[in-house]
Amino acid sequence: MASIDVSTGMTLEYDVRGDGEPLLLVGGLGDQLISWRDDFADLFVAAGHRVIRFDNRDAGLSSETHWTPPSRPRAIASMMTRRPLKGVGYTIDDMAADGAALLEGLGIESAHVVGMSMGGMITQAMAINHPSKVKSICSIMSNTGDRRNGGFELSLVRKLGLRPDPTSENAVDESILVFSTISGDHFDEDDWRPHATAMVERSFRPDGMARQAAAIAGSPDRTARLRRLTLPTLVIHGLQDPLVKPSGGIATAAAVPGSRLLMFGDMGHDIPRPRWGEISEAILTNIDRA
Repeated sequence: MASIDVSTGMTLEYDVRGDGEPLLLVGGLGDQLISWRDDFADLFVAAGHRVIRFDNRDAGLSSETHWTPPSRPRAIASMMTRRPLKGVGYTIDDMAADGAALLEGLGIESAHVVGMSMGGMITQAMAINHPSKVKSICSIMSNTGDRRNGGFELSLVRKLGLRPDPTSENAVDESILVFSTISGDHFDEDDWRPHATAMVERSFRPDGMARQAAAIAGSPDRTARLRRLTLPTLVIHGLQDPLVKPSGGIATAAAVPGSRLLMFGDMGHDIPRPRWGEISEAILTNIDRA
């Protein structure tokens, strides 16, 4: 792992695995680069790709910003009322600029880009705002930001939205609670606990997660801009996803001309290990279209 100062003013922590055609993996809300598991990333290394993972701003070991995000109830209310949140310090477009600047800083002319959840939003914005840097995209369990599709199930507000903020002492157990709630049929606590422990030990930044959530709520609808894309696009979504409902994936695929939609009945807001083979093969097929 290494860090790099990029043109957006951020210092981004990243790592590179393998050689060959570049593939950038973009994480979701609060994710660190290790949220993309090594053995998942290595499926693309084995296929001849140079895989780049990185910590978004306000996550992992990348730059921390210092503005005060709106309260969680206010952010939730913004999403429920479909009104963009005001007073945010940055948006999804700014985070997309980080991703493009990372590629530039690494001397990479262009890359295939795959993003999950908030990372799918960032991936879409990279393709829209920095088309010369992006060869193909895959948007996983994400949405277009139109606030009509891909919202969360209201039951999550009761189950998760009003819980106290986690502490470093209970963060692993809270992660297990969250992902057991939003994942699909294949969630395995014994598999998740060491993964969650590694992430908490590496970095615990709940304030950064709150700022990222505000960035999502304060970002504009990308639908009209997505309609102008011409690059190979794959959309993947789980039919059990309660955090970004399946309509988000359907709307994304409908917005991008020529895109392909892949949905799994046993997938929630996760990338389940039993589906890694099919998911990676679909991504590689989409890359081949470029």
